[in-house]
This record gives sequence, C-alpha cells and structure tokens, in this order.
Amino acid sequence: MKLSGQVAVVTGAAGGIGRATALAFAEQGIKVVVADINAQGGAETVSLIEAAGGTAVFVSCDVRDEEQVKQLVATTVETYGSLDYAFNNAGIEMENQRLHDGSMRSFDMIMDVNVKGVWLCMKYQLQHMLKQGSGAIVNAASVAGLGAAPKMAVYAASKHAVLGLTRTAAIEYARKNIRVNAICPAVIDTAMYQRVCEMDPKIGQRIPELHPMGRVGRVEEIAASVLYLCSDGAGFTTGHALTVDGGMTAV
Repeated sequence: MKLSGQVAVVTGAAGGIGRATALAFAEQGIKVVVADINAQGGAETVSLIEAAGGTAVFVSCDVRDEEQVKQLVATTVETYGSLDYAFNNAGIEMENQRLHDGSMRSFDMIMDVNVKGVWLCMKYQLQHMLKQGSGAIVNAASVAGLGAAPKMAVYAASKHAVLGLTRTAAIEYARKNIRVNAICPAVIDTAMYQRVCEMDPKIGQRIPELHPMGRVGRVEEIAASVLYLCSDGAGFTTGHALTVDGGMTAV
C-alpha cells in the first residue's frame, strides 16, 4: 500500500474516523493537515501524531463556509508545498424521526455539512490538484447512501448525493491523473455510537447483530480502507464506492 504523495488533508479529524485516518496517514510518513470546527479535538489529534513522531498542523475549518474551505487548501499548500490526498470526512447525523416529522433546520444542517461541505472541499482541492497534475480524493459516504435508512431520510439523501458527486468528479478528472472515490461504512464504534448505546442499551445490543460479522466496525478499519483508496495499489480505481460494512449490504 505505497503512498507516493507527501501531504494529506483530513476534515472532521478531531475524533472518530477522521482522527484514526489522520493518524494512519502520519504513520506512513505523510504530513497531515487536521481540519475541524472542534479546535480542542483537532489539537489533540495533532498532539497524538507528533507524539508518534509524525508531522501535522491543525486548521480550523467549517466546511459549510466557502472562504474557510478555500483558506484550508491555501494553508495546506503554503505550509507543506502540495496537497496529494484528501479525505472529506466532516459530516453530521441529527435525525431520529420519520420523514413527515422532519424540520427545515435539520434538513438544511445535514445538507449543508454533508453535501455542500464535500462539494466545496472537492472544488478547491481539485483546483490545486489540476495545477499539480495529480491527486487522490476520498469522500465519506455511508451504507445509507446505497439504500434506505428509516428515520434518517435526509441523512440517507445526503450520502446518496455524496456518491453522485464522487462518481461525477471521478469521470470529469479521470484523464487528469486525479482519482476520486468514496468509502461507505456501516455502524462504526465512535463516540456517537457509544452515546446511542448509553441512551438506549437495547439499541446498543441490537446494532451489532445488523452486521453478519456480529460486531460493529472499528475506526482503524475505515482508516485502512481510506489509505488503500489513496495508495498506488488503487491506481486503477476511481469512481468507486468501497463498502466496509461487515457484510450488511450482502444480505
């Protein structure tokens, strides 16, 4: 899983999958730009990378804000000289209701972060990668983007949209030495998952059984999949939605 580039940007890197992926990049000798709206969590990710001998910097970025995203890319290039890999991971999920009970606030927030955020990040990442003549982008989708997600209609719609953006960009830039793929995890053991389990232990007991492997995924497993999609080993892979779900979608 050789990585020929030198610099990676990870959004939503203050914890969970984003932090694990930032650490995984750093372990491969990649300089990492840690981006998040959570400054404390972002600083902790940088500290973990540096403690392990890696190189990283934190940049505060709200992916809904075009100027902040533009500055994130500019800071990356100014600091490290290139932008070789991007993991557009920042996202939210704030639904637990049927579609007819949904609110405009929830709809706008989910779409702004999960869809507009990915679009803005790719827009400015691609502008630099075109000048550079190379690059690999991975967008965080979900198994919810491959089918239905009861009581999470807007979240599901946002992840379907991420896959549409991913596949279209992959085709548009396929001959520019830029690859664009997506990762589609099932339920992963993150702080959000732990909060759900604490609020309703019965749900916590049922969720692992939704996966044929009998457990939820680990953040390190998603990170490894992201690095594979960025690596030279995936050099002929673009426009792909890599499902990492413990067999959930195979049922």
